[in-house]
Amino acid sequence: MCADHDHAGHGHGLPAVSEPTLVDLSTLKRRDVLMGLASGSLLLAGCETNAVTGRSQFVGLAPGEQQLAALALDSWTKQKQSTPVSRDPALNAQLQRVGQRIAAVSGLTNVQWEFVVFDKDEKNAFVLPGGKVGFYKGLMRLAKNDAQIAAVMGHEVGHVQARHAAERYSQQVGSQLAMAGAQVAVAGSQNANAYLAAIGLGAQVGILLPYSRLQETEADRVGVDNMHKAGYDVREAVTFWELMAAEGASRGPTILSTHPSPSGRMQELRNYINARGYARM
Repeated sequence: MCADHDHAGHGHGLPAVSEPTLVDLSTLKRRDVLMGLASGSLLLAGCETNAVTGRSQFVGLAPGEQQLAALALDSWTKQKQSTPVSRDPALNAQLQRVGQRIAAVSGLTNVQWEFVVFDKDEKNAFVLPGGKVGFYKGLMRLAKNDAQIAAVMGHEVGHVQARHAAERYSQQVGSQLAMAGAQVAVAGSQNANAYLAAIGLGAQVGILLPYSRLQETEADRVGVDNMHKAGYDVREAVTFWELMAAEGASRGPTILSTHPSPSGRMQELRNYINARGYARM
């Protein structure tokens, strides 16, 4: 959607994904109409270069950061109502200590950070617009030290710094606009249903999933930067993901995954840490 730029080792290009093969010329002409409609919408919306990642992002269809935070607040409130919050004093103290330390180096001065440990054994964490960060108890207990918690915290804060929520919002809206345009373009066509299915799969595999993997890689890199700025040993990021990989969750093909493969993720982290001169791995 926007031209990619690779600055200071941050930005990645999108993986190449071939378009579905369509069979008749009339359908191909309709595809041109669709692409014209979609491209016009995206160009009108415009792109911005993110100061942290150096990558040009399509964020023009998203509301402002305060509006996104307001939208996310309802989900955050429901999460805290539906999922027990841990009362473990040691885990809570650790998350607050690491969270505040990472937030302090993020450069985000207008975010109301909130760090919560949820009392579930899941090994997961998440962030919502507005700086609402949730860690599950299972992940907290898997980590062996503050630096490993900082690896995950740096990653989650990195999503906020990189404006990934606004980008995903714009991508989803843009894809919906493209599908609406496709429905108009193929109305009455004998192959309409097959064509719409192909466009839907193309958007999912060719745009949304690769961008999600790109965002995860960016958050890993920004997370390492955050760790380094906050004085944590960045090598613990790789160690933590080794622990996570050892948990052995089954995965489908990387092309259909929203996250990089564990082995690829760890190698990417090693390469980035070496390239930045933070450590030798």
